Amino acid sequence: MFKITAAAAAHIRQSAQESGSTNLPLRIAAKKKNDGSLDYGIGFDDPHPEDQRIESEGIVLLIAPAHLPLLEGACMDYVNLESGESVFIFLNPQDANYQPPTEV
Repeated sequence: MFKITAAAAAHIRQSAQESGSTNLPLRIAAKKKNDGSLDYGIGFDDPHPEDQRIESEGIVLLIAPAHLPLLEGACMDYVNLESGESVFIFLNPQDANYQPPTEV
């Protein structure tokens, strides 16, 4: 099952409020590239009848059936990079470039 972290949920809530999208769920999509890695897309969207509806950290997420296999077991986080930039990252065992986090 796909999930998000508390940090990702907090940023999603903030983005929804800033964009006036507080009543819309967040759609998650993934597409396999030629090298086996994955491209991701996220955005607030209206639900479609065939969507898988998931709730994680209080956020309603939508995933179209075609994207479910590529997102199985994945986790989306929101992290601060060394450069000072903050970004969403996907930890996804379905991605050919996935490396599990190691304990420090």
